[in-house]
Amino acid sequence: MKNPPKEEAPRDVKSATAKPKFLRQFELIEKVRSYDPSADEGLLNRAYVYAMRMHGAQKRASGDPYFAHPIEVAGILTDYRLDTATIVTALLHDVIEDTPVTRAEIDRLFGAEIGELVEGVTKLSKLELSSEHLRQAENLRKFILAISKDVRVLMVKLADRLHNMRTLGFIKQPAKRERIARETLDIYAPLARSIGMHRMTTELEELAFEHLNPVAHKAILRRLETLRTQQGGAVSMVSGEIGSRLEAALVPSRVYGREKHPFSIWRKLQRKSIGFSQLSDIYAFRVIVDTEEDCYRALGVIHRAWPCVPERFKDFISTPKRNNYRSLHTTVVGPKGMRIEMQIRTEAMDLVAEEGVAAHWRYKDQSYGFDIEHQKAAGGRDPLVNLRHLVQVLEHGGDAEELVEHAKLEMYLDQVFVFTPKGQLVSLPRGAMPLDFAYAVHTDIGDTTVGVKVNGELKPLRTVLSNGDVVEVIRGGKPAVPPDWRSLTVTGRARSAIRRHIRLTEKEEFTKLGRATVQQTFESVAKTLKDVSLRPALDRFAMASEDDLFEAVGRGRVAPPLVLEAIFPGLKVSEKEAAAARRRIEGGKQARLYVRGGGLTPGVTIHFGECCSPVPGDRIVGILESDGRGMTVHTIDCEKLAEFEDREELWRDLQWTPEAERNAIARARLTATIRNAPGVLGQVATVIGEAGGNIVNLRMHHRQSDFFDVDIDVDVQDAKHLTHIAAALRANPSVETVDRAKG
Repeated sequence: MKNPPKEEAPRDVKSATAKPKFLRQFELIEKVRSYDPSADEGLLNRAYVYAMRMHGAQKRASGDPYFAHPIEVAGILTDYRLDTATIVTALLHDVIEDTPVTRAEIDRLFGAEIGELVEGVTKLSKLELSSEHLRQAENLRKFILAISKDVRVLMVKLADRLHNMRTLGFIKQPAKRERIARETLDIYAPLARSIGMHRMTTELEELAFEHLNPVAHKAILRRLETLRTQQGGAVSMVSGEIGSRLEAALVPSRVYGREKHPFSIWRKLQRKSIGFSQLSDIYAFRVIVDTEEDCYRALGVIHRAWPCVPERFKDFISTPKRNNYRSLHTTVVGPKGMRIEMQIRTEAMDLVAEEGVAAHWRYKDQSYGFDIEHQKAAGGRDPLVNLRHLVQVLEHGGDAEELVEHAKLEMYLDQVFVFTPKGQLVSLPRGAMPLDFAYAVHTDIGDTTVGVKVNGELKPLRTVLSNGDVVEVIRGGKPAVPPDWRSLTVTGRARSAIRRHIRLTEKEEFTKLGRATVQQTFESVAKTLKDVSLRPALDRFAMASEDDLFEAVGRGRVAPPLVLEAIFPGLKVSEKEAAAARRRIEGGKQARLYVRGGGLTPGVTIHFGECCSPVPGDRIVGILESDGRGMTVHTIDCEKLAEFEDREELWRDLQWTPEAERNAIARARLTATIRNAPGVLGQVATVIGEAGGNIVNLRMHHRQSDFFDVDIDVDVQDAKHLTHIAAALRANPSVETVDRAKG
């Protein structure tokens, strides 16, 4: 066995308030020449001096000279051993935006290739999450198109964002810090993950998490420190035991333990209904071997030594992830009954796992740059395939809100592998359903789908696909896209195609919804629509008719308070009034404002199941009552649905309306097990309040000397909001478990 290193300590995220120390000119050039002896020193020198001269006396929020920022961005990219053109682009990436320099001047001084890269990064600098949806959509389009042509544009922007996050603490405005951190978590970290740059993804996530939820971040860090003290010796013991077994089997290896990062723990607390103490993978072990064959030999040794946990083995070597990640994952019950997670990979796989597409920049044939042959030899796919999926989403149009939603879907989701009847492999996000498969094969196939066979058997379109399924699409002659199909997809590509069809048929619905929303906003300030002319609003938003204006409001393109302000200049809706104007989701006559889908014929009364308390963002279904006059809405995982498992004719696929998603609150129930100690309920109430929830009712039961259970009814905006509250509770050491009521 090779000499194993010491246990891998968690990487320290650089302090957000640390004074930046930028690289000197000769230091930067030496770093580049250390991996690329052919680097153009003259070009690097000119770019370094030019950036300093152009930014001149400009200062950053920290008080440091502005030119320190592009130099540090370049330094980050030298750590990934990128080519000279990329390093020069990093040095110049802000000169077009922040100085009088033009693209033509960059072309003249540094060449057209660098000019195009700098312009691409400049376009990306305008990507901001804001209320100006139309501007945001246009910037996002430019963003996706630019990075799909040349991945170096994205890599410079990621390094730019990383350095900005490292110095985020110097920005004085809390709202601005929060916006930048939210952008980082929602867009930039997933993009880094999509091209396999795990190391950069982790640091971006950790820095964003520290700013967005400092209370949870500190709580998890404290618990990790305690765990480190308790289990530090066990980690060393397990590493040694694994290494000894492999050495005895003549498998050359090095083994080390790694600690899960705080944000990764937080994300798991959000996804799973477990407390911190129930997490079994705080520590995992990485086994690095010489060859791909050794990976499988090591796996055999480990599985013979200790029993593996069923359904916890994944082979990402034979079927790599979409970002080219390759490794074997397994979980075993190891020494002293410890549950141990292991990743087994070669050195080359480990490099790709940490650095992604950056791992394929190499010196070859007397030139330095991206080596596509090396990338293919490593078993990976086109590194830009994920980004090109986003380009396909753009082709279906839609408004800004849809575009951002679908782009995030494409970036976030993990994958599952299924097959066509002819044996072609199709990679889909985990949780995908047959319509996702159909649209992944071709848009026309998705549009004409009428049914599906999974492994030779007819299945409902809501069937969740599993690894290895063979999927056959049954097609009709004419495209027909029912509205309830949106709840039967998870991919951005499928949803954008479905919405393109639905947009053509739902104008009347959005117009009605927009009219009701504007009326509601007017009522919040004691005004009514019938007493005013909407001409000033039509002129301001360039609308031809009132219906066009109401449709734009219904679709979220125009905010209702802006309509009010156009009619009554200077009159604004306060945050308190806006919050008070939010509709509570309830059954009865108003229920059609919140849900839509099959079976909602006139006369059918809609109820929301108290068993599972559906909230916007949940996948929902309707169950028709036996008398045919009513329908009850349930979450897709409600335990009560088991009663109707054999009554297929009663099921209806439903989805939430934009009104529910943007302008409503809903009541949900959490059940928590809490330590029986003074002040604990106060802590719980504080956590929920800080997370933006409103406790409506609280009931204690099963009270014991050490623990008791409590049901908490809380008003939330959507399922994501509820998940955030539950995760915040799980991070509290006094809370043992938190579950959502499901029946």
